[in-house]
Amino acid sequence: MEMNVSKNDEQVVARKAGGLNPAVIIPILFIIGVCIYLFVLGSPGNFKDADKLGSGSVAFSSIEGKDIHPESFLGIIYKGGVIVPILITFMITVIVFSFERYFVLGKAAGKGNLDNFVVQVRSLLNQNKIDEAIEECDRQQGSVGNVVKEGLTTYKALSHDTTLNKEQKMVALNKAIEEATTLEMPMLEKNMMILSTLGTVATLVALLGTVIGMIKAFFALGSGGGTPDAAALSTGISEALINTALGIGTSAIAIILYNFFTSKIDGLTYKIDEISMSIQQSFAEFN
Repeated sequence: MEMNVSKNDEQVVARKAGGLNPAVIIPILFIIGVCIYLFVLGSPGNFKDADKLGSGSVAFSSIEGKDIHPESFLGIIYKGGVIVPILITFMITVIVFSFERYFVLGKAAGKGNLDNFVVQVRSLLNQNKIDEAIEECDRQQGSVGNVVKEGLTTYKALSHDTTLNKEQKMVALNKAIEEATTLEMPMLEKNMMILSTLGTVATLVALLGTVIGMIKAFFALGSGGGTPDAAALSTGISEALINTALGIGTSAIAIILYNFFTSKIDGLTYKIDEISMSIQQSFAEFN
């Protein structure tokens, strides 16, 4: 049992070290988002009369300070204002952490078909072939394989234990499986909170950009006296709508991906519970 505890400690360290570190990745993604805003969306080629900017000038202040109008969709997005780079960062963050979750959950599912693995292990348990079932776990690997292997290892140890009665053995077996599952769950759920948070925050930040754009539009409407500045009015409204579109799009993608990965995690935990029940039933039958 002491060897199992030591092994579990090593697994905890490995799981904490796995995956992307948001504290490091998000600031880097923010810098990338600002660079995209300035040098891709703000490229002079996206605007009419770009030669007025001077050679190579793509800074926000340069474009904003001159009456230059976008002639491409990228230029239109650029005119959304200072909230746009934040929303771009949100979108990139959703994409990066979605790819990370996809590969981590794919690795957690292990090698080969997971349904076939469950069927094979349950078949071996019905025949009380514990060693063969452990070998299947070694071939499958992944989170499901790790939990099942821990349960089978405890099963094998308890079957030779003469100091505990059957009820105590069942409690110990159940506890071992629960602890193994608890070790795997942080790796499966890591960074899911980021997708969940961005699904809500992106809309709120976009709403801030929308409000700023509408303030500019109404300011242009009121400052012109009897003849409102139509150009400034349309610029403010377009800024508001650009922020709204970016925020809603980012939020929708984040929510869809969050629910997708949540369903995959639920599927893995269901497989773990299914085999865990079989392990306990097999132990009760053969011991």
